[in-house]
This record gives sequence, C-alpha cells and structure tokens, in this order.
Amino acid sequence: MARHTHAAIDLDALTHNFMAMSECAPNSKQVVVVKADAYGNGAVAVALCLQNHADMFAVAFIDEVFELRAAGITQPILVLQGPHQEQECELTNTLNVVWMLHAEQQLNWINKRIKNNEISNLHHWVKFDTGMHRLGFMLEDYERLSEDYVNIFHAETVVATHLARADEPKNKASLTAIEKFLNVMEGRHNCLSIANSAANICLPASAKTWNRMGISLYGSSPFENDEVLVSLQTVMQLNSEVIAIRHIPAGESVGYGATWTAQQPSTIATVAIGYADGYPRHAPIGTPALIDGQVAKLVGRVSMDMLTFDVTDIDNVDIGSPVELWGRNLPINQVAKHIGTIGYELMTRVSKRVPRKLV
Repeated sequence: MARHTHAAIDLDALTHNFMAMSECAPNSKQVVVVKADAYGNGAVAVALCLQNHADMFAVAFIDEVFELRAAGITQPILVLQGPHQEQECELTNTLNVVWMLHAEQQLNWINKRIKNNEISNLHHWVKFDTGMHRLGFMLEDYERLSEDYVNIFHAETVVATHLARADEPKNKASLTAIEKFLNVMEGRHNCLSIANSAANICLPASAKTWNRMGISLYGSSPFENDEVLVSLQTVMQLNSEVIAIRHIPAGESVGYGATWTAQQPSTIATVAIGYADGYPRHAPIGTPALIDGQVAKLVGRVSMDMLTFDVTDIDNVDIGSPVELWGRNLPINQVAKHIGTIGYELMTRVSKRVPRKLV
C-alpha cells in the first residue's frame, strides 16, 4: 500500500477555466501553455483534456514537445524560447512546431530553411521586447529586421510581446507598452499576440489574434492580491495524511535544529510529505494546512519526507486524518504568501514522486 500523498487534478475545473478565460476574448485564438509539465499539473493529461478546445499548445523548449507528440497530441506546439541549436530547426515539420524567434541567429537559421523550401514560412512567431528585457527584439529594430528578413516578416507572421507588469492591474505601464507595440505594428501586422493570463483578464486592449493561457488555466490568480474578475476553479489539490501523533510537554522542541519549542503541552501531527516532494524547505513556522478541514500551523523545519503541525487546539485529529496542503479550500496563493513566494513556484515544484490523480 502506497502512502496517500498525491496531487488531485480536477479536469472539470481545467475545462471550466479554459472556457471562462476564452470568454474574456471570444474573438481570439487560444494558446494553452503546458510548459514545466503544465505548471506541475501534468502536460499530457492537460493537453488530452483540452485537445478539442485549444488552437495551439505552448512549451518552453523543444524537449517538452516529444512527450506531447508521443501521447498523440496533434495541434501545433509553440516553442517559446525558439530553437537553442540550429539542428533543432530540422524538427520543424516532423514535430509540427512553431518557433518563437527572439534572436537574429534564430532568424538566420529559419530564413535559410525557408529559402531552401525545407519548411514553410508559417512555422514561426517573432517576439519583440516591450519592457520585460529577457527575450525579444527591440521595437526600434523592426524596420531593419523586416527588410532583411522578408521571408519571415510577412502578413501572416504572428508578432508577439510579453508584458512585464500585467499582474499589476492598477499600473499604467502595461497600457503604455501595448500602445508602443501597436504603434509599430499598425498597418504592418494583423496577427498579434500580447495577452497572458493577467492581461487577458484585466487589459482588454491586449486581446489580439492569439492569447496565451498560463496560470489562470490551472485555477490560480495571476495577481498578487487575487484581483480576479473571472470565476476560476482550483485544478490542483495537494493532499497527504497524518502518519503519527506526538504529545509533548512544554519546553520540548520539534524537528531539526530545534527551531520551534512548545510553550505548553502540545499535540504534534506528522504529515507524509516534505521537500523531496516539492514542499518548500524554507516554509516558515506558522504556514497553514488543513487537517481534517481545520487550519493547522507548521512547526519545526520541513524535512525531506515529512512535515509537523501543531494540532493542540484541533479536535479529532488522528493517524490517517486527511491533510490539504493547498487546493479547493486553502488557496495556493494564500500558502505562497506565508512562504514568501508565488503560487506558480509552489505548483511547478511538486515533484514527480507525488502521483497525479485525475479527478
């Protein structure tokens, strides 16, 4: 018998979120982002669930494409970092990939293959930088690039950008970035992609030909203060169970380094999950979980395979009591705030040794 630790993945919630986000931009096509194993939810399961709805899937790099193709996913797959090596371009037709081109070296690789009729001129997007300053060409370079690479910059080329501050709804920087981007592209390109999850929700001006669904698809708010105007449902619920109960007197400590000491006679519940499962080792004392539906607080250091919670004031906790680390009843962003991180990181960190159980 295996331990009961698992991540329950709610496919009905996933479909609900796709439909809800699609309604934000009904005239746009939808790219479903399944990089990082679909933010930890399982790329194959997510893609199979949405294969009749999504117009395109997206991953970070070419390695993430193979698993999807092996599972029978046939939609085009956008590779967000583009080809890392020239040899990868040879897989364009075989894997039906669409490259996000962000460096001139990549333009040269693809341009050469278009000229040689090895690939069509539809297997690429081009990325421009509007303030993120990670990847993409500068807007002032558009004229030169479009003249030097006429095979790449044509009417059906999708030109994209990624907003640096879309997750700050009250900040005007995103509207400024969108305006600058559209001023350059006006009259040149009608096929555009601007919106990520946050922009899709709060920036209608970003809704263009293609929208990119990321964290919102998995039911988590892309905003720091959860300003969500769309009804999203939790997809991942991280579950475990109590495997031991300890009654300790005042003055006794719990865990490595004795970082927490009982101030009164206390009851400690040990839970079968730890940092090897992706639960952050730096989670501080007081980080919440739900044990049998009641709020319990983390005490002591996170161990490789176990956590300890103070359940002194919680009734009826026993070996086998269910534990929700985050999920439907305890939002992942709430836990993330205690830990000093974001829901994205918690979700993507859940390790492969935690089974995903499809609901």
